[in-house]
Amino acid sequence: MDEDSLIRLEQGSEEEVSKVLTQFNAKNAQVFNFPDIDKETKQQIVKVALAHLNDPTYQEAYVPFLETLRILSRDKAGLEALTTDELLKTMVKLAGLECFSHEEGEQGNGPSQQGNPQVVIEAQKCLCNLIFNSSSAQRICCNNGCVEGIVQRLKTYKDPELQHEIKFFDMRMLFLLTALCADIRPKLRTELHGLTYLIEVLDLCLKDSAEQGLPMSDADVDLCCEVLKILFNLTVSMDRFNIDEEEEAHCLRLVSLLHDLLVCKTVTPEKGEELVSHTVNLLTNMPRASYEELLTPINEGSSAAASGGAEDNKLEYDGNNVDAVVSLLQFLDRRLERQSHKNIKESLTPILHCMCEICRAKPVIRKFCRLKVLPYLKDEVKHLPGEGDTLRNKLCRLLTSPITEIKELAADFLFVLCKEKVGRMVKYTGYGNAAGLLANRGLMLGGRGSGEYSESSDSDTEEYSRLRDQVNPVTGRWEMPRPNPMEGMTEEQKEYEAVKLANLMEKLTRDGVIQPSRIGEDGRPQPIEHVLELTAGLEAAQGHNDDSDSD
Repeated sequence: MDEDSLIRLEQGSEEEVSKVLTQFNAKNAQVFNFPDIDKETKQQIVKVALAHLNDPTYQEAYVPFLETLRILSRDKAGLEALTTDELLKTMVKLAGLECFSHEEGEQGNGPSQQGNPQVVIEAQKCLCNLIFNSSSAQRICCNNGCVEGIVQRLKTYKDPELQHEIKFFDMRMLFLLTALCADIRPKLRTELHGLTYLIEVLDLCLKDSAEQGLPMSDADVDLCCEVLKILFNLTVSMDRFNIDEEEEAHCLRLVSLLHDLLVCKTVTPEKGEELVSHTVNLLTNMPRASYEELLTPINEGSSAAASGGAEDNKLEYDGNNVDAVVSLLQFLDRRLERQSHKNIKESLTPILHCMCEICRAKPVIRKFCRLKVLPYLKDEVKHLPGEGDTLRNKLCRLLTSPITEIKELAADFLFVLCKEKVGRMVKYTGYGNAAGLLANRGLMLGGRGSGEYSESSDSDTEEYSRLRDQVNPVTGRWEMPRPNPMEGMTEEQKEYEAVKLANLMEKLTRDGVIQPSRIGEDGRPQPIEHVLELTAGLEAAQGHNDDSDSD
């Protein structure tokens, strides 16, 4: 903005001011950096803007001025000019978030009277940019009544006259503040009862969709996603294993709504995917006791519950409607299908962690997921565990991922589905794939993990039982019997080959190519100094592996 334009802004008529601003806004609509506009020029623009925005006679210029400030707020350079207490206070007022108090420490009747919706929305957009880009703006907005104003307006979201965009940018502001200012979270949760009001927003969106008998609109999905992100910020530091009765009640109610979000229909599949993603993120913060709300009982008189493998009604299992769990499994399958090396950790970590938690918490969910992810082996045993397009195949491929967190979460999920039994884990994944998890947990001598699971009996399929003795436990695949390579050798020849192999291993060890290990008494691999140590303790008792395969 040149000097002539600044003079016209300061001295021109309302019409001329609007013209200058409109031209600037149109020219810079897609510009995010302004190296030609120095700090002093920004201060001049802010000074003129404040004079006009606080003058009721210039209301026609409110929107153009706010658009200009929004555009300038994209650039972090020289942002100090736009993060003054006075300007932020003015924007909070124009956004309709100014709260009046009868006396110090007492909240007034609510936000100031709503004005022109366009002005409100532009002011909200400015605040969002400033909060995102400036720590000063974050600090000021946490203490100038902005948060209180948003919470007060939350109570009016049932009003059909309140525009959807205003709700959305309220939630966007609240998300930014709770994400960037952790200090505001306790106040929002407890003093302002933020959990209660935010949960009501989710409930309102679901009810509106249900009453109309239509899929949830994209606008409502966007609003729900913002609310879910705020709720994630408010619950991320919650001690899931030590919560009071009030928090437990909130979590039960919230997970009940998350169940409804998982099964609701959306206008566009992309929005549905985004909604499930944010729902999964929030589920990972919930206490395990609340996961019971992911199941809904089948009403008496309805069709009989499926046995777990029935194809005619996949949403019923053991007297429960498991449609929300099916939605989670489908989401996991889609994420596994679309994974790329660039975003694999970000896309898979939440859903894998979520599946581990809900399967540990609810035996019914674990049993159902086990039937869907690790169905009883039949002819599949003729192929490597990682070959194919089933969920089992895709998860087994993750067991050799170079990304440690993904590898460990995938292994943990499969181990939970196997009731933390080493024998069953090896059966479905192969010892080679499972070795990392078994080594980390000290289970390489067999046994089972520390989880508490009910006992069960063996129930291998006829196909698997027929091939079982020919399954290579390392690869987890059935293999044709091979001729003995030492057949026909004399004892001297066998000893010669053994010494030759030991020498080769010793050379690889000296060169640092490999580090031979043996299994210690703690079930974990222990490095050895010489390959001959591998022969020590061969007659030690081995742990008994329970290969039972029933839930």
